[in-house]
Amino acid sequence: MSSPEAVRAPAKTAPSTVPPVDVASRGSGLPGLLGSEAATLFRRWRTWAMLGALALVPVLLAVAVRIAGGADPGGGPPFLDQITDNGVFVGLAALTVAIPLFLPLTISVVSGDAIAGEASLGTLRYLLVAPSGRSALLVVKYVVAAVFCVAATFTVVAIGVLVGGLLFGAGPVTLLSGAQVSLGEGLLRCLAVVAYVSVSMLGLSAIGVLLSTLTTVPVGAMAATAILAVAAQIVGQIPQLSAIHPFLFTDKWLDFGDLLRSPISWDSFAENAVLQAAWIVAAGALALWRFGTRDVLS
Repeated sequence: MSSPEAVRAPAKTAPSTVPPVDVASRGSGLPGLLGSEAATLFRRWRTWAMLGALALVPVLLAVAVRIAGGADPGGGPPFLDQITDNGVFVGLAALTVAIPLFLPLTISVVSGDAIAGEASLGTLRYLLVAPSGRSALLVVKYVVAAVFCVAATFTVVAIGVLVGGLLFGAGPVTLLSGAQVSLGEGLLRCLAVVAYVSVSMLGLSAIGVLLSTLTTVPVGAMAATAILAVAAQIVGQIPQLSAIHPFLFTDKWLDFGDLLRSPISWDSFAENAVLQAAWIVAAGALALWRFGTRDVLS
């Protein structure tokens, strides 16, 4: 007679809480991992909702100016009084409106979710079994967040130029120095501004990824990153703290005016890149240490 264990049905394996297809779809190797993480980010409805919200900034700005009329010279955000003369300035005006809050907020969501989001879903442990290792995964997550910085900034300017051109027309662009350039060169200057602002957000992205390694609650990392962005801007407005202003990652966020002068000056671009690189190195080193030495799976 067989024993009860011999006739007992095999125990069923507990269903995994991790969607196997989602994890299996992640690529292998550094290029594959980078491609799959970027695809994962831009497949999420949340990503497109944030880009859509950013696109609303220039649309609302252009419609408001179209209905209520242009601003007095020097009134309102920079470039606002030039919109009625040239719709190209809608993109630049919208960017100055989005930089202090809307743009950092969306970037905080993406960077703060980078590691903490995977940990909260239970997919982080599966990603870490890939031969690429923790450091490569962290770098890939940061690069994907940097790609979102470019996409978000480009969305604001591109939609602004498009809507501004439709409502106000587009033509030769009058620069801050008073010189006038062709529409084509003006659009190239807008792309240079997109590059400048994208670089400006790289330090914040690095801080967001660092905070994302400190918790398994993505909302906490997102909120902390956004709060730091706002706090740094507040500190930057306090004259008594001027000694630390040059070291704030927000210090040069709006200093892209040199790209709109003739001749163009790249000094502020280079200074901003050096500042952001310093924050990337500092935050990146701490993130690598934290992610490589601590148990982030629990």
